[in-house]
Amino acid sequence: MSSRIEVVSRVSGRRRWTVEQKLAALRDAFGPEGCVRTACERHEVGSGSIYTWRRQAMSGELTGVRKPIEPAFAEVQISEQLALPVPTVAARSNGMIGIELPSGIKVSVDATVDADALSRVIGVLAR
Repeated sequence: MSSRIEVVSRVSGRRRWTVEQKLAALRDAFGPEGCVRTACERHEVGSGSIYTWRRQAMSGELTGVRKPIEPAFAEVQISEQLALPVPTVAARSNGMIGIELPSGIKVSVDATVDADALSRVIGVLAR
């Protein structure tokens, strides 16, 4: 009686990977004619690790060159409201009024415009 026994070894516990090993697995998985499944089998690594290493490589974390984290909040200081400069008003000959605000915004209105409405519009635009 002859019997054949095949021993399939798996690494137990956590395994340490060098950066070079990770990059080699990524080249096999995502390079030209790459395949994640083939790379997993060849390098004996799970697909989750491959995708984690890809994310780390894309962010620069894998090679130790991390992109600076953008701040999520900015410091804000509230001061008293400053008096706004008076906009210049130029009357035109055809009954139109041209208003140019200090910010460079130009507003043209008819001479019969409601003054209260115009005041609110200028207040919003001057902010």
